[in-house]
Amino acid sequence: MKKNQMGKACAALLGIVALAMGASSQEKKESTEAHKIVHFGDLKWTPIIKGCDLAPVSGDFNAEGAPFVLRLRCADGTKIPAHWHPTDENVTVLKGTFLVGMGETFDESKLQTMNVGNFVSMPKEMRHFAMSKGETIVQVHATGPFKVNWVNPSEVQPPDAPASPAKPKP
Repeated sequence: MKKNQMGKACAALLGIVALAMGASSQEKKESTEAHKIVHFGDLKWTPIIKGCDLAPVSGDFNAEGAPFVLRLRCADGTKIPAHWHPTDENVTVLKGTFLVGMGETFDESKLQTMNVGNFVSMPKEMRHFAMSKGETIVQVHATGPFKVNWVNPSEVQPPDAPASPAKPKP
């Protein structure tokens, strides 16, 4: 009798292990199917402000609570006015030099230099601004929705704004 109960217990245990292994292999199969390589040349860039373009890399940056990755490409000397986001923002410099400062207004004296490979994490609602040195590409990853709230919207130059007139030399 004990042998029979032990046999049933072993059979039940083996059944559970087999189910667990089947579920595990199904998870592996699903994650393999979701594998996706994004080539730089396939990115779709959209102008967002004068001198800066945005390209989605992964996920939907408009979806509530969904993780996403996007890239921001800025021309040399582009200034990004003070703004904030409703979610934490994580930024890694991929190309060029990105200068970041904290505060309600753009202030060059507060800029901190970030070179290729540097990373910064800004908590939600932190007021910050930036500037690029050389063509600069940064990668942003966060949880959506990705919204930019400008501290002073009148400082934002639309993508199609004419170039600022050169200041006369004294």
